[in-house]
Amino acid sequence: MERRYLLGNEAIAHACLEAGVDFVCGYPGTPSSEVIDTLRTQPDRSYYLEWSVNEKVALENALAAAWCGVRALCTMKHVGLNVAADPLMTSAYTGVTGGLVIMSADDPFAHSSQNEQDTRCYAHFARVPCFDPASVQEAHDMIPKAFALSEEFGLPVLFRPTTRICHSKGDVELGEIVKSSRRGDFHKDPRQYVVIPAHTRILHRKLNEKQPALKKRLVELGFNRYEIRGKTAIIASGIGASYVEELLPAGISFMKIAAYPIDEDWLAEFVQKHDKVLVIEELAPEVEEIVRQVAGNVPVFGKKNGYAPYEGELSPSAVAAIMEKAGFPVKTPLSANPPVPDVPARPPILCAGCLHRSAFYAIKKVYKDAVYPSDIGCYTLGLQLGAVDTTICMGASITVASGIAHSGEPRDVICTIGDSTFLHTGIQGLLNAVYNGANMTVVILDNRITAMTGHQPNPNTGANACGVESPPVSLDAICRACGASFVETIDPYDVTGMVNLLQEAKKRSGVKVIIAKQMCVIMARRSGVRRGKYRVDTEACTGCGTCVRFGCPAIEFVDEKARINELCNGCAVCADLCPFGAIVREGKK
Repeated sequence: MERRYLLGNEAIAHACLEAGVDFVCGYPGTPSSEVIDTLRTQPDRSYYLEWSVNEKVALENALAAAWCGVRALCTMKHVGLNVAADPLMTSAYTGVTGGLVIMSADDPFAHSSQNEQDTRCYAHFARVPCFDPASVQEAHDMIPKAFALSEEFGLPVLFRPTTRICHSKGDVELGEIVKSSRRGDFHKDPRQYVVIPAHTRILHRKLNEKQPALKKRLVELGFNRYEIRGKTAIIASGIGASYVEELLPAGISFMKIAAYPIDEDWLAEFVQKHDKVLVIEELAPEVEEIVRQVAGNVPVFGKKNGYAPYEGELSPSAVAAIMEKAGFPVKTPLSANPPVPDVPARPPILCAGCLHRSAFYAIKKVYKDAVYPSDIGCYTLGLQLGAVDTTICMGASITVASGIAHSGEPRDVICTIGDSTFLHTGIQGLLNAVYNGANMTVVILDNRITAMTGHQPNPNTGANACGVESPPVSLDAICRACGASFVETIDPYDVTGMVNLLQEAKKRSGVKVIIAKQMCVIMARRSGVRRGKYRVDTEACTGCGTCVRFGCPAIEFVDEKARINELCNGCAVCADLCPFGAIVREGKK
């Protein structure tokens, strides 16, 4: 047994190795990405691994592998499960032979997400088990049992760590790594894997028949447990259970829920021994609703009667406040820590030298009064540059732009989307826009990488997840194949050229596509690309502020003059923008 200090996602990845995983795939999304990033860097891999183009593709790959009897892991974030929902729902009917664990990492408080949805709702909907860890150690310990449970019941298992589990660190007791010798072997059985209506009706009945034994098995595994200590009780799940255990005084009973579905008979036996019950959980009232169903006349406190919030993430102080509001004493009262006064705001910002900034600058210069739909990625930060009006979900910028263009909106419509997002779910939107004759401009911000989630490769990068060279797709060819007749590629650091190209696109009708292509500045630096640094000639600088208004964090204003700091990546855009030629490359006069 080895003990190591690990990030939650690293502990989860190691647990997959201990479980003898055979097949690994997923789509990057914070807070889930580090699991595959960790597994892909393991020496002497005995398992197949890929970054898939989207979550639906990933789950269908993993499901197929599990049909062949091997253990498969599929990772994504909670909003990615929406993309994979179609195969998820039917996978519960077809079942699996090898273990299939679907890690869907939730993000309470929406630290880096567009919503706070709860993966447990999908588990309930699909009637598949769901594991909900309360600590980094428990997240590690659940994975091998999740694979075993999947094989025992022939069902996919959802695994739902939250941001505070994925991105916290802790000491973790690790087991031995197992190298599997399993080989895929698909046994044909159309009645199981061909879901025509006649087969589906039978498969649905079989899925329902599995539920009672599944509920009892989850209690036997010990993840759902309780201790009776008095006449009042708290039931908690996920990270909230850890906080409750820190705060719970003697004399109050405690139940921890870490796996679903919950055995109602087991739950009722506990609840009805108490005079009142408080339920603490993040996001949806999944546990509370079942508690209320079995409580009879026992008063239940929770979200539904205003004692706990439906939104946001829990913390020790938040849990203490919920307990006190419901009349439950707290073992160690927590004092609120007031924020430090006068700390300047530090909103997220595009990197110095980011291609997106110069692309947005050119867009705003040409399309001054327009509607700007955008998408999920680093470039969503174009909001601060006034060039993002909508962001809904992956790939929606093109479809939203098309809808606005067809609505009768008189202004120009110009949308932005990243290369990875375009390949994820943007292609169908472009195809639809061209097919239906939308009048709009699409700018694909091509930085050759999936940057926001940690610089994972995509089919546009030229290498796969394992670093093996692969042919990069041609975004130009894809756009032309979708029917777009105006498709042009340009370096966005050439601001004048991009402005001219946008002006040409603006004159034309139909769907126009501009591919703004330049390597991500972080990847360029890692690759050894050196463009040189720039400085301000203070004698030539008039303090007009043109360069500062560009918004690059490498440009400052000191003593009424511009100054370039150490963040400069040498993109030279500011030198092009300066109307007085006051920004020059270091080493030049």
